[in-house]
Amino acid sequence: MNIIVTGANRGLGYEITSAAAQRGHTVVAGIRSDRPDGKLRDLLERFPARIVAEELDVCREETVARLAKKLEAEGKAVDAIINNAGILLSRGATIETLPMEDVARSFEINLYGPMRVIKHLLPLMPEGSPRAIINISSEAGSLTNAYGGDYPYAISKTAVNMFSKQLKKYVKGRGIRVYAVHPGWIKTDMGGEKAPGDPAESAHGIIDIIEMKKDVDPESFFINFKGEPMPI
Repeated sequence: MNIIVTGANRGLGYEITSAAAQRGHTVVAGIRSDRPDGKLRDLLERFPARIVAEELDVCREETVARLAKKLEAEGKAVDAIINNAGILLSRGATIETLPMEDVARSFEINLYGPMRVIKHLLPLMPEGSPRAIINISSEAGSLTNAYGGDYPYAISKTAVNMFSKQLKKYVKGRGIRVYAVHPGWIKTDMGGEKAPGDPAESAHGIIDIIEMKKDVDPESFFINFKGEPMPI
C-alpha cells in the first residue's frame, strides 16, 4: 500500500512511518522542512526503498498541492492517508486566561491541516480496493466526556471528529473507510513522560486498522487504536 503520513518526523507519526515500512508498505513521510533529520533520517537509511520524505506543511496549502501534483505526475495512487500532524497548546489554561491565538493556531493545524490534505489528495484515491483515511483524534474531543480544560486541543479534536463523520458520508460507496482515531495517552513530546501508553503499540494498531486486521463496526467513525468505538 502507498501510505501518506503527516507529521512523520517525530512521536506517533514517526512510529506509524516505521511500523508501515516494517510491514512492507511504501510511505510518503510528510515533514515541514525540505529534508529529514534525526530519527527519521536514520529510518530512511534503513528503508530507502519504502520511505520517501516530502515537504508537507499542513499549514501551507501550496506544499500539499505540490505533493499531490508530484504523485499524480508519477502515476501513484494513494491507498491510505494518516492525518497525524497536531499541536497541544495552553495546557492548563483556564477560559479566563486562555490566549485566543492558541485556539486559532490549534484549529489551523489540528483541523484545517487535515482538511487541506484531504482536499488535494482525495482525488488520488480511486475507487476499487479498500482504502482508508485516518484522522488522529483524541478522547479529549468527546462531547460525552467533555471536561473543563485543554480548550484549544479538545475543541479542535471535536471538530476533527465532525469532519471525519462528514467525510465518511461523502465517500460512502467508494471503498474508502474514514475514522477519527484516539491513539491513547502515549509517551511522546505531546503526551509527556507520565503517559502510560507506548506510541509504537498505537502505531501498529493503526496500521492494523488500515490493513483491515481489526474488526471495526462499519457504522463507527470515532474509534481507538484497537478498533473499538469511542464515546462521541
